[in-house]
Order: sequence, then C-alpha cells, then structure tokens
Amino acid sequence: MKIFRAYKTELDPNNNQRAIFARCCGASRYVYNWGLAEWKRQYENGEKPSGYGLCKQFNAQKDNICPWIRDLPYAVVESSFANLGTAFENFFRRIKNKATKPGYPKFKKRGVKNGFQVRNTKIDSNQVRLTGAGWVRLKERNYIPINADKYGVYATISERAGRWFISIMCEIDIPDPAPRLGNPLGIDVGIKSLAVLSDGTIFENPRALDQMQRKLKCLQRELARRKTGSKNRNKTKAKIAKIYAKIVNVRQNATHNVSHKIINHTDADTIVLENLNISGMVKNHHIAQALMDASVSELHRQIDYKAGWAGVEVIRADRFYPSSKTCSSCGSIKPQLSLSEREFVCSDCGIVIDRDLNAAINLAALSEPLNGRGLPRELECNNAPQ
Repeated sequence: MKIFRAYKTELDPNNNQRAIFARCCGASRYVYNWGLAEWKRQYENGEKPSGYGLCKQFNAQKDNICPWIRDLPYAVVESSFANLGTAFENFFRRIKNKATKPGYPKFKKRGVKNGFQVRNTKIDSNQVRLTGAGWVRLKERNYIPINADKYGVYATISERAGRWFISIMCEIDIPDPAPRLGNPLGIDVGIKSLAVLSDGTIFENPRALDQMQRKLKCLQRELARRKTGSKNRNKTKAKIAKIYAKIVNVRQNATHNVSHKIINHTDADTIVLENLNISGMVKNHHIAQALMDASVSELHRQIDYKAGWAGVEVIRADRFYPSSKTCSSCGSIKPQLSLSEREFVCSDCGIVIDRDLNAAINLAALSEPLNGRGLPRELECNNAPQ
C-alpha cells in the first residue's frame, strides 16, 4: 500500500546558511504581503485576481519593485503566490459553507511563523541539498527516506525558537495491514488523564504548560520591564520562545507516544472516540487552559490517520451521547454528574468505578450492533470511518 507521509526533522546549518534562510523568509513574507495587498486592490476594482495571475504580474515588475529578490531561489516567490491562492480558496470555501468565522487571509508579520519553500531538493542519509544554500546537514541521520518512490514538489523550511527544520512529503510503500481480531476499544480523553482506554490502560497528562507556568510568568514580567527595541528585550523574547517550543515538543511527544501505543500495541479492530465540541468547551474559562494544554483535538487527529495506516476502523460517538453519565454495568443514566465527581457510583446496581474508565467502556460498547440498552448502533454513533 502506497501512502504519502510527511517527514519533519531539524537542520544543522552553518552561519552562512542561516543568513540565507533568514533572507528567504523575509522574501517569502514580502511577496505574500504584496500579493495580498494587490489581491484586495483588484477585487475592490471589480477584477478577478488569482494566485497565478498575481505571480505573472509580480515577475513583470519585480526588477523595479525589489531587484534584490533575483538573488534568491525562484521557488520562494512561486510558492508564496501558490500559498496565497490556497488561502483564498479556503476562505471562499468557508464562506460557501456558511462558517461563522471564514478567516480572511492576513498579512504576515516578521518573526511570526517564519518559513519558505524550495524545489529540487536532494536527500542524503545525513544531509539535504537546498537550492541557494547547498548541502545542509541534518541532526537526525537516516530519518528521511532516500529511496522514496516520489517526493513532494516543495520542501518547507521553517524556524522556531532559533532552530531550523525541514518538512517534505514522501510517497512510501508500506505493507498491507494484517486483519485484527481484538475487542473494540473505547477511548475517553480528558484533562486529569490524557487518555483512558476501555481495557483499563491509563495515559497520564504531562501538563506541559502548567509545568512551565511559573518560569513563563517571571519572563513575562521581565519582558514588560524591557525597553521596546532593546537588545535585552530581544534576548528575553528569545527565552520565552524557547520555553514555548519546549512546551510544544512535550505535547507532541506525549500525543505521538499515546497514539502509537493505542494503534500498534493493541489488537483492537475498532476504536470508538467521543465527538467533542472543543471550540464550545474552551469558552468555559475554568477549563479552557487545561483543555488546550491536553491537545485533545491533536490526539484524535493522530489516532485517525494512524488507524487508517493500520486498517483500524474509527467510530465517532454522537456528540450528545452521555458516556460519562451512563452506567457501564446496568445502563442506567444519571441525571447529573459534576466534574468534581471522579468516581461513578450507580444508584441502581451499586457499582463504583472510575469516571473516565466508565465512559471508555460505554464508548467501546457502541461498536456492537446493539448496546446494553437495546438501541441500534446508528442511533448513537456516526458509523462512518474517519
């Protein structure tokens, strides 16, 4: 089975290559902002702009607008207009779907999500060849496959907290997944524990942001005392950026470890997840920060695509299915269950069980044609695999 898979790893550039990367980031930002301003101007004048048309227009004028851009790879310019066109396609699609916040494309700012794209990248075991920068060393050997069937058109170079990364798509051949005969697996995600499985397995929440809160507060107060534009202020901003980068790394490591163990260390043929309204839940300021720190949506996303590789069916429970309020033993439903109640105590059968484990068991039961209350499966869950 052939699949496209993205590989992202850290680069180890020298000082000259870092300077080239910084110039390419600036050029990509400049071209994107020029194209966005021109798109708005043309649209207000009744014209129909496009990313391809703006690219042709820019190429005809670039010697007068910014002659210095000829010193950089042309793919930096080309990909910026392609990204602008994609941004407007997504914007119009969200308008067509009547989204409450369609998200009109915004101008890029210096130092925020720095990155650019290049073509014709050559891959070696411990280095990559990038147009304009030559061979750049990799910090991780033999991670990007050197014998992939096909590579993506562009390689994306990005910067975060002073570290440079490369991301590239590769078409690889993986063996067809073997059939699984295990029991269905229900997964309850949350704040106290990152994930609780219906077989009793518990994955702890690393609480990456919570662990760094004290240090962040000290640095934020230090930043407020610094003079705007001073070198010391930039140093403090760099420290804060490194802490946030570490928080992101801890979260990603935790979610990837959990999703990998769920898919590859169990023999479940079906996984049942909750259909959570995250955007609505974060409006509760009491749990918003802890909920975002747990990266619940990212964990669900990783389970979805890794399950597809392994041939595991993923089912989404109905958004209003009371998995936490329902007794996994007798099926009775509690009218009220507060967040502070960490144990589920059934008033009918007397069972006492962990709240999250009870919910996971109820989710696993949804994979059966008829659940404990005799209701059809399609009435309580969305059966379409993700």
